Amino acid sequence: MQRRHFLATAAASTAAAVLLPGCDKAPRVLEGGFTGIDMARGHQLRDLLKTGTLPAPSVVRRAQVIIAGGGVAGLAAARSLRLAGVEDFALLELEDGAGGNSRGGAVSGIACPLGAHYLPVPGDDAREVQDLLEELGLRRRVAGRWQYDERHLCHSPQERLFFDGEWQEGLLPVHGVSEATLAQYRRFAQAVEREAKAARFSMPALKLLGPKNPLAPAHQALDAMTFSVWLAQEGLDDEHLLWYLNYCCRDDYGAGVARVSAWAGIHYFASRHGFHAPGELVDEARESVLTWPEGNGWITQRLAEPLANTVNGGGQLRTATSVLRITETRHGVEVDAFNHATDSVERWQAPRCVVALPVFVAARVVHNPPAFLTGAAQRLQSAPWLVANIHIDSPLTDRPGAAPAWDNVLYADPTAGGLGYVNAGHQRLDTGAALAGPTVLTYYQALGDVQGGRQQLATQPWQPWAEAALATLAVPHPDLRQRATRVDITRYGHAMAIPVPGTQQFLSQIGLQRLSGKRKQLSNGEQSPWIPTPTTARLAFAHSDWSGYSVFEEAFTRGHGAGLVAAG
Repeated sequence: MQRRHFLATAAASTAAAVLLPGCDKAPRVLEGGFTGIDMARGHQLRDLLKTGTLPAPSVVRRAQVIIAGGGVAGLAAARSLRLAGVEDFALLELEDGAGGNSRGGAVSGIACPLGAHYLPVPGDDAREVQDLLEELGLRRRVAGRWQYDERHLCHSPQERLFFDGEWQEGLLPVHGVSEATLAQYRRFAQAVEREAKAARFSMPALKLLGPKNPLAPAHQALDAMTFSVWLAQEGLDDEHLLWYLNYCCRDDYGAGVARVSAWAGIHYFASRHGFHAPGELVDEARESVLTWPEGNGWITQRLAEPLANTVNGGGQLRTATSVLRITETRHGVEVDAFNHATDSVERWQAPRCVVALPVFVAARVVHNPPAFLTGAAQRLQSAPWLVANIHIDSPLTDRPGAAPAWDNVLYADPTAGGLGYVNAGHQRLDTGAALAGPTVLTYYQALGDVQGGRQQLATQPWQPWAEAALATLAVPHPDLRQRATRVDITRYGHAMAIPVPGTQQFLSQIGLQRLSGKRKQLSNGEQSPWIPTPTTARLAFAHSDWSGYSVFEEAFTRGHGAGLVAAG
């Protein structure tokens, strides 16, 4: 706590120091481009599958297990296999590096996130994630209590909101709002608590499912309507509350309250730390988040590092490899994959395969897909995302109010789907350099509510996206255009599943029909939790899509469970 107090004090001092007049110099020529993922490679795969005829394989390789997809779920499956003593596996990943939408990168030598940028401190329902964090040295037991490494918890100040011309602490609008607004905040907090008592929420949500556990009636009722309809029924119509809830839904689900289900809207709060109206006591430990300059790429990089071990002359992680076809045979699985480095098709044969691909991709590449897979692909909707990493060469002029924070959000952001920015320098240990030197601002846009957003991502050049982000952030930082040297744009055409009404009911019914799972003996003599995993005879499916929304806990836990199933 002393360290956090020091950081907050230093941030406030530096904020006062940078309140300087805007620079009159002409804007410099902006460098930049697209980075992170290769959309053309993904579209090449799509177009090849549409032909119905695939090139013949030039080589046949064998392994005990094939993992298709190197996002969080695929990496978790690889770790699960290794923990079970299975080293003879291959993980096939389309991109040049693993990580899915939890990738990290760098701009001008400064690490920054290319996607997901934080992990809330997990609760006891996320035992598998807790075990991972202990393995990575992020938490340890001290005097009988779990303690997280302060270096990796988000430093103070954590978040602020640009509201009514100045910065305020926290993201819920409070400065100058009416008593009627505050009353609605309190009523929403009470409603969340009421729904949480009616039926338990958990993170990950899959822990509530089982072979005989359907979706609770109270959850079914929430899943049947949009969040906006539920809010209207509750008489919650304050513009400040609705803005905040729209922001929260776009942040986790890629779309706002008019599209996501009421179940998703309540789950956002009830599964973790609830909703706290101003003036209520807050458990800071429960609301803490883990973050790094490169975001969740810090975790995925460490999950990928052990896969450099050699197996049959090659690493377990095979990047730049597009999965074309997955076929169950009498004796196992055949996976045909296009190696972009050699420009040839490879055939992999194995007894089992973990399909850690987005559902819509899995439905295309699995030969004779099961009905539950095609049904899920038809039902699920996904949100496109854009991440703009803006390198600045010196501190920005700042508006009055709260000190510079890690997460900086604009009320009523004029850019479609804009979610504000995080400062990659906020987690540096050299506090003075972090606040006074160059850094990278990572600006996010969730385009799930933007008509034609996916098409715009695929066709527009990088400059309009960069200029839109700069123009938006110039409102609180008028000299941004003079400080910016480069903007790198990362595009995700299908970043995450949107939990629209009916999603949870549909997926829970798949669970009741097609779930498998495996438990193992833990070192303390207890049995590991049973993890529901959609399966066929030789395929185990693992992706956050099977939960209907995309967060780290869902993807990792599903991957871990699928790995246990594939290990036999």
